[in-house]
Amino acid sequence: MRERWSQHAAAAAGGVIAAGTALAVGYLVAAITGGPWPVDAVGVQVIDWAPGPLKDFAVRELGTADRPLLRLGIGVVLAAAAATASVLGRRRPRVAVGIAFLLGLVGVGFAGFSRSAATGVAERLLPAIVTLVVAVVAMALVVRRPRPRAEQPAGFDRRQFLLTVSALAVVGAGSFATTRVVSFGTSESARTKVRIPRPADPARPLPAGVQADVPGVSSFVTPNNKFYRVDTLLQVPRIDPDQWELRVHGMVDKELRLSFRDLLDRRLVERDVTLTCVSNEVGGPYVGNARWIGVPIADILAEAGVRNGADAVKSTSIDGLTIGTPLAALTDGRDALFAVAMNGEPLPFEHGFPVRMVVPGLYGYVSATKWVVDVEVTRFQDFSAYWTDRGWAAEAPIKTAARIDVPKGFASIKPGPAVAAGVAWAQHRGIRKVEVQVDDGPWQEAELAAEDTVDTWRHWTFRWTATPGNHKLTVRATDADGTTQTDQRTPPRPNGSSGLHNTVVMVE
Repeated sequence: MRERWSQHAAAAAGGVIAAGTALAVGYLVAAITGGPWPVDAVGVQVIDWAPGPLKDFAVRELGTADRPLLRLGIGVVLAAAAATASVLGRRRPRVAVGIAFLLGLVGVGFAGFSRSAATGVAERLLPAIVTLVVAVVAMALVVRRPRPRAEQPAGFDRRQFLLTVSALAVVGAGSFATTRVVSFGTSESARTKVRIPRPADPARPLPAGVQADVPGVSSFVTPNNKFYRVDTLLQVPRIDPDQWELRVHGMVDKELRLSFRDLLDRRLVERDVTLTCVSNEVGGPYVGNARWIGVPIADILAEAGVRNGADAVKSTSIDGLTIGTPLAALTDGRDALFAVAMNGEPLPFEHGFPVRMVVPGLYGYVSATKWVVDVEVTRFQDFSAYWTDRGWAAEAPIKTAARIDVPKGFASIKPGPAVAAGVAWAQHRGIRKVEVQVDDGPWQEAELAAEDTVDTWRHWTFRWTATPGNHKLTVRATDADGTTQTDQRTPPRPNGSSGLHNTVVMVE
């Protein structure tokens, strides 16, 4: 009995290694061709099919951890299926090979239909097809029946099995290691070679006093590696800027096709703009401020010649995701950009390299298309975009909001003079006033840091006298139009959260 269970365990491990080898080889082929890795093709389709509330939960509770967790979940399912197939294959090898073939076929199907940065059919399907072939061959090797030997039970040769799975493990590990070198080395090299010209219209130096002098408050400029990321991709596109092209078409007098070099040769402007994700809960982390360099979108649209009747722009990412933006927000004089740089360097891959859209005053899901490759001037009535198909509003100006950064929730502080600080934003309107309430007391005005522009967030500081006990601090902001935040709490869906952020502190 023990020997049989030992053989079952070995067979299961062999099946997992066979599947891992196939996925590693497919990962390498995906890196070389630019096509989707089968795991990511399945993952993106899962994201697209997931109901809205589940997406909201994942963003709210998991943040950027949702991607590795989704990959892990898919991997666990595949590992369980491969292990089961291999165990069954001890008696029925054809069953095991058949299961491997069906799993690989599922990957091919998802690769063919899910969104991907790959444009050609061959690019999209080749990684999945190679994965299928390797999976079938690897499983066949693991479950093959050797000729019986006197020292081994019929149908099992321990030495041959160990040699087979060891060889597969080496192939898998080698493929994975090679992938890291091929994909990241080559693409990073293409990015580091990019030289962003000095902007013809640079941003003004940051005014003195824009940063609140309070430890723990958000940095006025968010570093690139700490800037929030919310999108629907598991595999970040790594686009060769020499191969990138932007097509501008639709209700225009002249269609444009612009290369990355064409953009860099145009008039570049530099602007400070705070971006906010519509998924940001009250007091949430999905907001950040950066200095962007790019080409004014209005300049491109003016050259193309927008026809009468158009009221929207449908932009498309290289993976096929579409976003609808009000045409007025791109042509009313605000600094809407096709951005090529972020905080003094070419865009990071995670934030849209080589080109993304940045539009002050609108939530990202209706404006901030990353890896943008297509812009169609159109009308809202003639199309629907990815997020509006999933229950989000078609137009979404950013709501006035404020957040307490210091003190953190349930922080313990000493009695006496105390300080609270944070950020407030109302992009393209600006912040006029921030107020703080201690428990149920009166609203008291906080001290505002210097304003950079109406398109950036603003730091605030509130000094108060802390008395022993637990206290609730609540903050609210008033924008430059005179509109004060509502205390009515609403979730992000369908057009952004509302309500007042508060935190509880313990004074000992």
